[in-house]
Amino acid sequence: MTETGIHYLDACGPDGMRLYAIGDVHGRHDLLAAMHRCIASELEYVPASDWRIIHLGDYVDRGPDSRSVIDFLIAARARDPRNLMLAGNHDIGFLDFLDSPDPDGLFMSYGGIQTAASYGVKLSTGSSWFGRPDEALARGHAALVEAVPQAHVDFLRSLTFSATFGDFFFCHAGIRPGVPLDRQNQQDLIWIRDAFHDHPGLFSKVIVHGHTPVPKAEVMANRVNVDTLAWKAGTLSALAVNGGDKRILTVQGKAL
Repeated sequence: MTETGIHYLDACGPDGMRLYAIGDVHGRHDLLAAMHRCIASELEYVPASDWRIIHLGDYVDRGPDSRSVIDFLIAARARDPRNLMLAGNHDIGFLDFLDSPDPDGLFMSYGGIQTAASYGVKLSTGSSWFGRPDEALARGHAALVEAVPQAHVDFLRSLTFSATFGDFFFCHAGIRPGVPLDRQNQQDLIWIRDAFHDHPGLFSKVIVHGHTPVPKAEVMANRVNVDTLAWKAGTLSALAVNGGDKRILTVQGKAL
């Protein structure tokens, strides 16, 4: 695999198809909308016969407007199905919380309170007894279940875990080295870090991912990381691919 893999410098998108892969949004509707305006301007100024905009997951939590992010993505996909949305661990964590309010789970521990606030619901961090929510959290959970539109739940449930175009494989977190791309575990696709980041060899495709924040987009021989901590730093990044031409796009907003 390491000897027959593809190097970033040699990787190409499909003939005639422009690709854009957008990193973790985390509730920054302002940055997501700005990135889409940037891409739309490019496609208008230099038209492409075909295109895909691939969103790499983590649409919710931490930032201030997760609800508007999901509304935006639902509308974008309805407008043109070439807008593709992949699942991130926080998106699955939101679904998990709606199903069962774990006071110590991902949602409550890492920015879910901000997500709930975007739906007009105040969640107490509460306390737990053998992993069960206290009364305040149970009430907040019930209010959130009521406040989240079914269309948002359906959207989150519809998210796929990977996509492949040309010499590129897109997912949220990364892949398990040594496992064929079509046999990757969903948990790895949304959670993996060290085993993937530390792998020195090439893969059968260049892996484009987010999940692990970096100060600026990280371009390696075998992978590209476009998670630039949008929710806090105010920088949202994307990889743009046009044949063999590859570049990083960024939009800048207010840091939180």
